[in-house]
Amino acid sequence: MKKVNGISYLREQAKAYPLPQHEKLLQKVKAHALELCSHALSSMFDGTDDSLFELANHAHTNNEQNRYFEAMRELRIKRKGIETVFAQKLEQLFRQPPFLNKPFSDETNKLHEPLSIESLSLVQNDALEESVALNSMVTKAKANFTGNLLQFQTRVGTLYANANDEYPVNPLDPERICESFASAAGVLAIEIKEKLIVYKQFDRYVIGNLGDILDEANKILVQAGIMPNLKYQARKAKVLPRSSSDDPSSPISTGNNEDSGKDVFGQIQNLLANIRNHTSEGSPLTGRLQAQGSGPVEILSSGELMSLLGHIQIGSPPGNLAEGPVVAMDLRSTLQALLNQESQRTGKVPAVEQIDDDLINLVAMLFEFILDDYNLSAPIQVLISRLQIPILKVAIKDKTFFSKPSHPARRLLNALAKAGIGWSESSEQKRDKLYEHIHRIVQRILTDFNGDVRLFEELYIDFIKASEKEEHKAKLVEKRTQEAEAGRIKSQKAHKTVDDIIRQKLEAHDLPPVARDLLKNGWNRVMFLAYLREDTDHRFKHCVRVVDELIWCLYPHGDVESRQRWVKIVPQLLKQIKAGLAEVSINNDRLDVMINDLKKVLTEVFKQQPQPNAREVQSPDKAVSVSEAEEVSPKPKTAVELQSELEFAVLAEFLSKIEEIDVGTWVEFSLVNGNRFRCKLSTKIEDSETYIFVNRLGLKVVEKSKNDLAHELRKGRLHILDEGMLFDRAMDAVIGNLRKMSGKAA
Repeated sequence: MKKVNGISYLREQAKAYPLPQHEKLLQKVKAHALELCSHALSSMFDGTDDSLFELANHAHTNNEQNRYFEAMRELRIKRKGIETVFAQKLEQLFRQPPFLNKPFSDETNKLHEPLSIESLSLVQNDALEESVALNSMVTKAKANFTGNLLQFQTRVGTLYANANDEYPVNPLDPERICESFASAAGVLAIEIKEKLIVYKQFDRYVIGNLGDILDEANKILVQAGIMPNLKYQARKAKVLPRSSSDDPSSPISTGNNEDSGKDVFGQIQNLLANIRNHTSEGSPLTGRLQAQGSGPVEILSSGELMSLLGHIQIGSPPGNLAEGPVVAMDLRSTLQALLNQESQRTGKVPAVEQIDDDLINLVAMLFEFILDDYNLSAPIQVLISRLQIPILKVAIKDKTFFSKPSHPARRLLNALAKAGIGWSESSEQKRDKLYEHIHRIVQRILTDFNGDVRLFEELYIDFIKASEKEEHKAKLVEKRTQEAEAGRIKSQKAHKTVDDIIRQKLEAHDLPPVARDLLKNGWNRVMFLAYLREDTDHRFKHCVRVVDELIWCLYPHGDVESRQRWVKIVPQLLKQIKAGLAEVSINNDRLDVMINDLKKVLTEVFKQQPQPNAREVQSPDKAVSVSEAEEVSPKPKTAVELQSELEFAVLAEFLSKIEEIDVGTWVEFSLVNGNRFRCKLSTKIEDSETYIFVNRLGLKVVEKSKNDLAHELRKGRLHILDEGMLFDRAMDAVIGNLRKMSGKAA
């Protein structure tokens, strides 16, 4: 067994694959990787466009708004070119991959050479920020996908003749991918602020999905027999034994036990400590906030840290808190600047206690999740982003904040998120009293919160009363909407059913004009009314039978039995028709004319003798059977029919998901023009498979069939929102990420 850079594997006996087979395998890996990267890049451009549009909507000045719109225009114009160049560069990486341990190209050297104090003055600010963004992407990707990268690098190296342990090759190395994108995006004539937004989206959509791309590439190579026994083994450092409660892999309760507050945060601290012990410097999780300086270090108490946070809180933007992009404050950078100012003033080097530093990291991660949570509406995200400092102060003072579901601050956050899930457009904010209430709550917390959590309790009780009042009004409106829509849809279905039956009857039989007019402009109303009544089944079937009997009577019959039956049926039939038409308020004069005309027609028919070749009319109480002579062998299915069956099979999976949506579930629809709107499933009308959606005021906004919803879900234009507790979702996500980081670091 040979170990190289954390990789241990069993080398198979040397197999000399013919060169064409190597090329074919490499082409397959390349094609699959390029397809996934291209799809991720396309999603990245869409996400960037949405981000710039949101920033433009919340711009403070016209100049700022125009800058974002100009950046959107530039991206749309040059998007195709960037995608093409990026794909060409990735293809070049597969065709002629650079050796990883050899020097970079001159262009890449500019991004990767070490920076010194002397050289900083020679580097333009924009280039420096771009370099830092790229380096950050590469560092994070290598840390997150170490195992995937090394496995792919080892396997793919066997396909290149010049690769070896000293100079390995990796066409999917994140450094090279970022370099390729930076080169392709060099044509963008936008300012650095917008360019950093583009890089952030590239990190999120492309580099963030690199693990999946590497997994698929490794699967292809394994299936081809390239080192199937290759396994990644991370180096394990010696650590002191600890109890099961300290084990990062052990479950962490985030809300089921109110007495486990300190235990929960203690276990999170263990995860953070494990990451610090086994991760190199460069991540906010690996160090401790400390002022830059060479004097004696002075550890700040929690009270002194609370005072610093109070200064930041007071400096929060006044006025409309909803203005501006949905961006979380960079707590560490802000506190670092304050510590440096304090150091210059006192000559000492202030530093934050490790426990407080862990709290800062944890709260920052919680807000990163909250502001990336698709389930939250944008207006609420903006407001909640302003509460980062007050929530950090709550956490510093009371560690049970992380475990107690009944904690006032947690309950208020959850209530705000739940109440605002239905907001879609900023225009709704102006006429919504509840939104104004939330705005006042956030403003008061920023102004009045000094560490006493009773303020959160007071605001929570007041908000719940107001939201329950608004919810009661919305439910009344929604109930009226449900009743109206149920009646309307039943009426539509009744009309369609009646029209279809009468149309089929008239197409199948050549009836006199009098009878056709009676069925289309009189009896159809009788059938419609019968369908709508509670005892629909009995009355409606009786009305259909009247139609069948009338049609039978309008054909001449020659045999004695049929003529006797005709004589018996017609008087009762005319009586039923007249009673039914009178019930639907047909004018008496017109009614008499219709009945008299019908009597004349029936009398004339009775006098006639059937022709030998006359069409036989089915008795209303007999079923039609197909003779064996008429049976034909099934025709082979056409390509269109086969494609339709395939589409239905694919759609079946999404239909089952639509059926699982419960009444009361919030969803978001994405329109073709890029707009989005949120609504709640109010009613499922099973008979017609119709779904009615209302807004948060209880008013109908859209009506969709089950099939339409399945198509929307399949195309990604329907998103089912999670109305669960915001804070609990955030804690679960953060703890899950910390466990992954801890596992990779171990």
